[in-house]
Amino acid sequence: MKKLFAVTRTRGPNWKPGCPLEEQEEWASHAAFMNALQTEGFVVFGGPLEGTPDVLLIIRAEDAEEIHSRLAVDSWTRNGLLLTKRAAPWTIRLGKLNP
Repeated sequence: MKKLFAVTRTRGPNWKPGCPLEEQEEWASHAAFMNALQTEGFVVFGGPLEGTPDVLLIIRAEDAEEIHSRLAVDSWTRNGLLLTKRAAPWTIRLGKLNP
């Protein structure tokens, strides 16, 4: 059964400081990959945490291994722009997501 995870990703060693997201290497392929994950329902929410080098994703998956293997094929993971710091099961206590 799929459950929700809070996933934190952070900038990797090949991130170009001072360059916006859209000017980082392979932006178009990364954006297309992430949009596809959201369209299929794997990524529920996602976006950068302002003022930090981190991104927060809410992901629906069987386990953390599924998350790591799915994100491993992202061009930004393969080329060292993003690293996954943590994937922790998340329980909603306030509010509600659609199934």
